[in-house]
This record gives sequence, C-alpha cells and structure tokens, in this order.
Amino acid sequence: MYRKTITELAAGLRAGEFSSEELTRAFLDRIKTHDQQLNSVVTVTEERALEAARAADRRLKNGDGATLTGIPFLHKDIFCTEGVRTSCGSRMLDNFEAPYDATVSAKLKQTGAVMLGKTNMDEFAMGSSNETSFYGPVRNPWDLDRVPGGSSGGSAAAVAARLAPVATGTDTGGSIRQPAALCGITGIKPTYGRVSRFGMIAFASSLDQGGAFAASAADAAVLLEAMSGFDERDSTSIDRPVDRYTERLGEGLSGLTIGLPKEYFGEGLTAEVSAAIEAAIGEFRKLGAKVREISLPNSHLAVPAYYVVAPAECSSNLSRMDGVRFGYRCDNPGDLEDLYVRSRGEGFGAEVKRRIMVGTYALSAGYYDAYYLKAQQVRRLIRDDFVTALKEVDMIMGPTSPSTAFRLGEKADDPVTMYLSDIYTIAVNLAGLPGMSVPAGFVDGLPVGLQIIGNYFEEGRMLNTAHQYQLATDWHTRLPAGFA
Repeated sequence: MYRKTITELAAGLRAGEFSSEELTRAFLDRIKTHDQQLNSVVTVTEERALEAARAADRRLKNGDGATLTGIPFLHKDIFCTEGVRTSCGSRMLDNFEAPYDATVSAKLKQTGAVMLGKTNMDEFAMGSSNETSFYGPVRNPWDLDRVPGGSSGGSAAAVAARLAPVATGTDTGGSIRQPAALCGITGIKPTYGRVSRFGMIAFASSLDQGGAFAASAADAAVLLEAMSGFDERDSTSIDRPVDRYTERLGEGLSGLTIGLPKEYFGEGLTAEVSAAIEAAIGEFRKLGAKVREISLPNSHLAVPAYYVVAPAECSSNLSRMDGVRFGYRCDNPGDLEDLYVRSRGEGFGAEVKRRIMVGTYALSAGYYDAYYLKAQQVRRLIRDDFVTALKEVDMIMGPTSPSTAFRLGEKADDPVTMYLSDIYTIAVNLAGLPGMSVPAGFVDGLPVGLQIIGNYFEEGRMLNTAHQYQLATDWHTRLPAGFA
C-alpha cells in the first residue's frame, strides 16, 4: 500500500478494499522497521493515530469524508499539536507539550487525516542539512552516509522512504525545497501568507511559510489545498480564496513561457546537476513550453541579505525562550540572571546561538541602519527583479541545489559553505513568492531537484506544470534501495 498515491489510497478506503486502521498500522509498521536507519521521526503517536483512524473509518462508512480522510501523514515538529510534544528539534522544548493546535494541525484534523507522529528537524529550523537537531542527524534514504537537507529533513526523508504518503514542512530559506531535492521527492512552499503561521513556532516571521511534501505534485496538491486558507489569528495571513489545486492538474503546457535565470547556471553549480536540469527543461519543450533566458541581477545578494534578516528576526522570536514560562530550565539557578543565562546556554545548540548573536548584533544601536535596514532595502531589489521577470515569463526554473546531497559532517564546521547550499532558494523567500522542487534525475545514484518558481498565488499553475512533467517522466516514482 505504501506505493499508492493519495488518490489511489482514498479510492481504496471508499471501496472498502482496506480500512484506515489497516492503512495506519501498515505505515506505523514501516516506521518501526525502517526509521532506526533514518532517525526521521522523533515522536510516534501510535495510540492517537489508531484512534483517529477508527474515527475516519466511521466517517467514511457514513459517506462523510474528504480526500484526506483516513490518510496517514507525518507532521514537522514545529507545528503545535495539542497534548503532543512539540520540540522544534531543540533541548529547549524537549519537554514542551503544546496546549493547543496550530491552525495547520487543526485543519488537517478536521479533514480526518491521521497523524502518525512528528518529524525530526534542524533546531528551530536553523540549518541546511538536518544535523543541528538535539535528537541527532537525519540520514538520507538514498545514501545513509549523506544528509537529507534541512531544516525539514525528517519529513523529506520519511516521505522518500515511504514511511508516510505525505508530510508537512516549513520553508524559511529553502527548508522544504532543498530537502525535497536531495531526497528525490516533491516539495512546495506556497506564497507567503497562503498557509497560516498560527501555532507554527517562529524562526523568522517575515520569511517562514508552511508547505507540503509528497511523492508527486498531484499528492502535494491535495495536502496543500487542505492546509491553505485565511486565518484571522495570523496577522500575516492573506484573506484570499484558495484555488482548487487538484482541479487544475489537467491543463496543458502549450504556450507556457519558462525563464531560465542566467545567474543560476554559473559558478558553484556542478556540471552533473546542470546537465540534469537542462534535460528536464528539454522535457518541458517537448510538452509545448517556450524557454528563454532571463536575468535576476541582484540574486547574488540574496544570501548575505537573508543572513542578516533571518538571524535578526530569530533573535527577537527566541527571546521568549528564557527558562521562566515554558521549556527547558537549568537546575538550581543562583538568581534570575543565572536562570536566564544557563537555561539559554544549555537549552540552545551551537547554530541557534550563532544566529541569535548575529541577529542581536545586527539590531543593536549603531548597527541597525548599516545592516538590518540595508538588508531590507536589498530584499526589495531582489523582489523587484522577480516582479520584472515574471512580467516576461510565466514560470522561472532552475536547479534547487547546486549539488546533490553531501556527506554527514562534510560542511558542519564551515557555516558559510553550509549557508551557500540554499543559494538558489533563499531569494524566493525574500520575495514571498511560491516555489517548489520536483525530482529531475540522478547523479551517481543521488537525486537532483528542479526548482519551479511562480508568480504570487499561482500555486495551482505551478502544481499543474510539475504534474505534466511527472506524467512524462518517472523520476518521482523511484524508491531508494532498502525501502522499496
């Protein structure tokens, strides 16, 4: 059953070929069997999952259910889930049980989807390799000595190994798209404001956005449609109707104009990945799309701008983690200052501390104008480049990552090199645009991802574009050895 699509699983549930409880047990068994190798799931909610599956079976028997009713999924451990540990991959929140559901959690619960558990992640979503988690690194199912990408590496690795049909993720600078590329699955980050951030523990508030992982664009469309929508509890949520993404999956690509940024095919991109992306673009030409070169002249400024804006916002957001109200608290503090210093010093990992320090410096008196304000000005230039380009083309495509998955520990001692892993994805978050990654081939047995960037609120068009490509190719159907 783990090879079936959501559509096939939903049809099987409605036809009575199997129950949601049977389906849920099958995926729970796969987690028990395979996740010792991957470390992709930090909390398994078996009893709750089986209870939810039985409730879904009752709904289905009464003819009352949505496409996701009875379908198992995994939840990134950054979304609050009432009564379940929500750790953000950090010692700071290792003992935190959320007293409420995030909006995304509530929406999925309402559909009758069955949460199997919570996935591992880089601590507070800060990382590009899923090596900064308090619970240890996640491993890539295509090669257990390599990273799955981050920060949503647990969700990506789990879906690639088919430990769940779909999973949620969040993307601040590429944290859905990059792990989707390195693990050979489909991942989509929608337009900023499309998915509610209420109950999604904040890293960088102006950049964070929830999204979906699946084997295919068609399955991602089902999950994203259920997650999306206006939420009055989120001041950044957009009050705009949600498209029926699944209903747009039959549109042809004739007349579609694709832009290839010349800046994405230069120094830093490996020749093998470049060749795979060129081959993927060739498939779109066969499908009737037109291709032209474009320029995003300020794209080289995306990484430095991001690593001022994101740490500044994270230093503000994480100030609430102080050992007083919730989360980790040091033993036997001598006084209030000792409580703060030791709780934060012991509760946060090295990468989180690094970003807090950078962000605090950038926001400090005398440096705010020179760093944070300047970064925001550069951010507007980057956004304007995309707006100009998307007046000339319908879609922008290029590599998701400059290389395939690197080895565990390979970049751990070189933060700048690690940050450059997201060089093609960061600008999309700075601009607030939707972006996704789809499997586009292999290099030495490791997956390559093609990035698709659309205009604001054109997730439906992007998903259909990816779907048409996947109808013509089979990269998304391949499973890593040992998990097939």
